[in-house]
Amino acid sequence: MSPTVTTRLQRRTMAAGVQADSHQQHSTQMRGGLVGLLATATGLCVANLYYGQPLLDAIAHGLHTSPSTAALLITLTQVGYAAGLLFLLPLGDLVNRAKFVPLMSLATAVSLGVMAMATSTPLFLAAAAAAGAGASTAQVLIPFATELAPVQHRGRVVGTLSMGLLLGSVLARTVAGYLAELAGWRTVYGTAAVAMALLALVLRLRMPVVAPTVRLGYGALLVSTVRIVASEPALRVRMLIGGLSFAGFSVLWTALTMLLSGPPYHYSVGTIGLFGLLGAIGSLAARPVGMLADRGHGSLVTTLSCLVLALSWVVLFFGGHHIAPVIIGAATFTLAVQALQVTNQSRIYQLATDAPSRVNSAYMTAYFVGGAVGSGLTSAAYGAGTWIGVCVLGLALGVCTLISWVFGSTRRPQPSGAQPSRRPSLPT
Repeated sequence: MSPTVTTRLQRRTMAAGVQADSHQQHSTQMRGGLVGLLATATGLCVANLYYGQPLLDAIAHGLHTSPSTAALLITLTQVGYAAGLLFLLPLGDLVNRAKFVPLMSLATAVSLGVMAMATSTPLFLAAAAAAGAGASTAQVLIPFATELAPVQHRGRVVGTLSMGLLLGSVLARTVAGYLAELAGWRTVYGTAAVAMALLALVLRLRMPVVAPTVRLGYGALLVSTVRIVASEPALRVRMLIGGLSFAGFSVLWTALTMLLSGPPYHYSVGTIGLFGLLGAIGSLAARPVGMLADRGHGSLVTTLSCLVLALSWVVLFFGGHHIAPVIIGAATFTLAVQALQVTNQSRIYQLATDAPSRVNSAYMTAYFVGGAVGSGLTSAAYGAGTWIGVCVLGLALGVCTLISWVFGSTRRPQPSGAQPSRRPSLPT
């Protein structure tokens, strides 16, 4: 063995030892309820995207604007969130997150406070976009938590935080609706602002300091995200099936309102809102799926989830005239989407452990784009074939997800120890 090769091996061994010591130190910092705190934080952060959905009519009256203008609240919040995923989330690899996350939470609190007090529509909408960008803080916390977790528990930690994320998105609409009925829509945003300010304080006190993983300029950081995607076929596969699954999710929950408000159901807005609680069922899968991923069964869970995604639409096909298939199909579909999301995120964090935020930025951008495409296709599908057209679209997306996973996983070799990781190898 040449001296050069020996020197390189010594350096790698020393680096691995330092990384292992650092990881052991971080693992001890996950005790004391930190996982629960971070899960709560992800739920509170992502909830800011959904408070406005049941409040659009009240906001339109309060700001003396049209309902269509008030509906821009949803669009601009999502645009802000997308911008946060692209331009803020990668900073998690560059800066001290023990300061960055509380700062983002505080900025979000200010934006929500402005929304609560705004008397002009442009100011309200601008603050909504800023609050949407702040909601991307949730996606900074997930890779942060995986860095702190012991290797054998990372999937479980991802599952726990994903459960908080899903509950936040589901319960936000319900809480906002009831709170607005009690004290008006401005109280919703005022309460959210106080909650985010308190969260910023608690996170600043409780979040452990983890050294940044890279030293790059901001522009180089964004370019490196693209390079990671180009160099990691496993990441591209997970991005594809994640985007397709969320496209199907958007198709289902966008079309469900149209179905339930029309014949033969004619359900009220309040009753339709209760169906959103079916989404909470998905949270039940998060932690068990994470544990299965920790035990090396991520590929099996992914395959089963893709199958259920497709088969759920066969059940939903009969929901045009019977409510039971709607409930069963929506529940199983949501369960499968959540299981797939947990396994996807558990897997991608194994691919480049020195770039968790950038990997998550790439994945979540693809996930978000898939949801936007799914929403856009739903109106055309419903107009062309009503509920049957929606089910055909959903089934097609489910089949594409399954095919993409089967071909992507079989064509991609996964030799042991081949991961470009600075930490101990994890199960696939």
